[in-house]
Amino acid sequence: MTPGSNIPLSAARVAVDVAAPVRLDVSGLLLGADGKVRSDDDFIFYNQPAGPGVTYRSGGGSAPDAIVVDTGAVPAGIEKIVVTASPDAAGQTFQGIEPTATLRNADDGSVLATFTPPRLGTETALVVMEIYLRNGAWKARAVGQGYANGLAGIATDFGVSVDEEPAPTPTPAAAPAPAAPPAASAAPPVDPRLGATLPSMPAAPPAAPPAPAAPAAGAGKINLDKGRVSLQKNQTVSLVKGGRPLLSQVKMGLGWEPAYRGKDIDLDASVIAYGPQRNHLDSCYFGKLSILNGAIKHSGDNLTGEGAGDDEVIVVDLGRLPADATGLVFTVNSFSGQKFTEVAKAYCRLMDAATGEELVRFDLTTAEPQTGVMMAKLIKQFSGEWEMTALGEFVKSRTVRGMVKPAAQAL
Repeated sequence: MTPGSNIPLSAARVAVDVAAPVRLDVSGLLLGADGKVRSDDDFIFYNQPAGPGVTYRSGGGSAPDAIVVDTGAVPAGIEKIVVTASPDAAGQTFQGIEPTATLRNADDGSVLATFTPPRLGTETALVVMEIYLRNGAWKARAVGQGYANGLAGIATDFGVSVDEEPAPTPTPAAAPAPAAPPAASAAPPVDPRLGATLPSMPAAPPAAPPAPAAPAAGAGKINLDKGRVSLQKNQTVSLVKGGRPLLSQVKMGLGWEPAYRGKDIDLDASVIAYGPQRNHLDSCYFGKLSILNGAIKHSGDNLTGEGAGDDEVIVVDLGRLPADATGLVFTVNSFSGQKFTEVAKAYCRLMDAATGEELVRFDLTTAEPQTGVMMAKLIKQFSGEWEMTALGEFVKSRTVRGMVKPAAQAL
């Protein structure tokens, strides 16, 4: 699966386990229509392993932990079960760790889907996958949202009351004994990885809930609110403006010039469309100018690269793309065999097709002696908006056909 993609559940009881080179803690949260837990009892983790229709299953150190969901036992009003993961070691991030979530039939262990979240860095906790109810049917969606403030940040974001434990301070000798706490039916669950106590339901919420993680430098995520965005390699922009996803027609313009006043260079711009399982749907290029029922169209071939402005343009109607088209990778190939070291000023830019306004630009500042390059990708998120990430990854391929496999791996 790719971020934002979803599949219908073919089993009533499913398990989501998350594996990595290090030990991970896996947790689950039961959420209502407002996206919040009803109470702290809806937070399922190793110290509170059972809830209505949802259980935590330990791997015992030899297998990954899992969250098991019995959709038939989930109570009315619960519309989503979020599965999270965090490294067991305190303060450890996902930098260099590639977790993989596996969705299984809980009864026979058969694999229904897998998901490896991309572009992880300073995150210390992750919303990996969600099991959700839509129009009376249960589905699974790949998420991959990271948090830099650990599992406590996730818990707070979804309404779990987290009281941070203050650091111990010296107690004056004459200090009066603290008042006895009010009686309670049971001690509150404590998760040392949260660094906090989860009270049953305190009278007041925490004064300053942690905010979601800020992305790492060089891979930051921004939106279009401040106007045109210039991306660096591996940087991502969310195609959201004024809080609303951009779902109209956009144009991806790709341009290049011959290097050092060299001879004409014939490059071919293409876009490759993929489904939720990184499956190849179709490719739009000079030999196939329209795909996906006209939702993606190509301007035609430019044989020289001479002249100012975009050399080739691909128009994408985001609102008309079929539901199973969740990833687009924009590529450029040198069919004549010239290397990108012979190209100057290669770039791609995303424009609003209606107004011509340039929204996002990525200038390729480095070159390698290869015949293909993946310039950028558009990924549909689980919330419905699209994100554009600058790639700048070179590949040995003169045609779009040779780009299909490496582009799938880049999603």
